[in-house]
Amino acid sequence: MELRHLRYFNALAESLNFTRAAERLHVTQSTLSHQIRQLEDEVGTPLFDRSGKRVVLTEAGEGFLHHATRALQEIDRGLGALRGDPQDAEGELRIGSTPTFNLGFIPDCIALFQQRYGGVRVLVDELAADVIADRLQRGMLELGIAYRPDVPGVLQFEPLYQEEMVLVVAQDHPLARRRRMRMVELHRLPMVLLPSSFATRQMLDECFRSCGAAPRVVAEINALAPIMRLVAQTHAAAIVAANAVQPDAGLAVVRLESPTPVRTPGMLWAPAARESAATRAFAAIVRKMAFRTSLLERTDAHGPRGRASGVR
Repeated sequence: MELRHLRYFNALAESLNFTRAAERLHVTQSTLSHQIRQLEDEVGTPLFDRSGKRVVLTEAGEGFLHHATRALQEIDRGLGALRGDPQDAEGELRIGSTPTFNLGFIPDCIALFQQRYGGVRVLVDELAADVIADRLQRGMLELGIAYRPDVPGVLQFEPLYQEEMVLVVAQDHPLARRRRMRMVELHRLPMVLLPSSFATRQMLDECFRSCGAAPRVVAEINALAPIMRLVAQTHAAAIVAANAVQPDAGLAVVRLESPTPVRTPGMLWAPAARESAATRAFAAIVRKMAFRTSLLERTDAHGPRGRASGVR
């Protein structure tokens, strides 16, 4: 069975007239009749009843039409994705992101995306990971950039890279000149952390428990920007993703060990969302940017991390 057999069958099933179907397909009526006969021979049953002057679908033809139509739609959708000009794409792409990625990663991805898909409006909501998962399952988002949910449900998770978390302090903090420190040394240290409802906070609490440290939490804030602003103005510390610290933040960065807090960010999908060409294109850009980020993480792991203050 060849693709043209399905197209000829579909055209005749829609018009139920050999002359009109042949004109639509730009073939002769005899060619169409021959191709339909070949298809019927291959499937082993008549698909059309040609008795009298009328052409009608047989019961087998009715059942086959549903599947043939779906197959042609999928093929045409795939061909459209191959041939389509991305500049012609329109609509909206709804993305949910946890706070870390909105500081630089997501804006950088959008900048690259807009160079090719200028007609697609990107809508980004900064949300907690569990809210992202919920909205994806309810069809309110096409893509999530977050961490693996505890209960993924129908969602698919694609890991991107390993993300190290570091201690950040003001440049005049007593710890600012440290290169490394053990987690146990954070015992009783004044700290600003995310609320306990966040998966990242729960992971950090587990790290503290594992080494017997109990920091003094002086504030809980549910967004990274105000956390780091507060840290820059006080002698409280925070633990954030290494790539979230901006060069002009006025912060010093200290690497943590025993244990080193590590997270695995990734993309979250609802299966149906992957059909969108715009979603697939944005995901490809995310993978490219994540690969660059992972290279920087590995490079920094073998030398000083000087992006924020020169002392890490």
